[in-house]
Amino acid sequence: MVASRVRRTPPTTLAAALVAARARAGLGQRETARRAELSAGYLANLEAGRRCPSSVAVEALASVLPFTEGEREQLDAAAVTDAGRCNPLRRAAGRQAATP
Repeated sequence: MVASRVRRTPPTTLAAALVAARARAGLGQRETARRAELSAGYLANLEAGRRCPSSVAVEALASVLPFTEGEREQLDAAAVTDAGRCNPLRRAAGRQAATP
């Protein structure tokens, strides 16, 4: 049995790094979320410091936003591997649904 994920508190500087990178790109939250294939609400929560990003979300955001090396390291350090599309329970449920 796979345990459910643990809630984590994001680093206080993570939100500022996301907002700064988005400002450098000249993108709004909705457009950034659309390009990264994330929900606008999820991005808003990341930027408000209410959520830690999943590792999948970090990769998606890095493909859209011009992070500095330090910002990217910060994102990678805060990323969780058991949330969102990375959640083992979601992957297990998807595999079960695919079997006849």
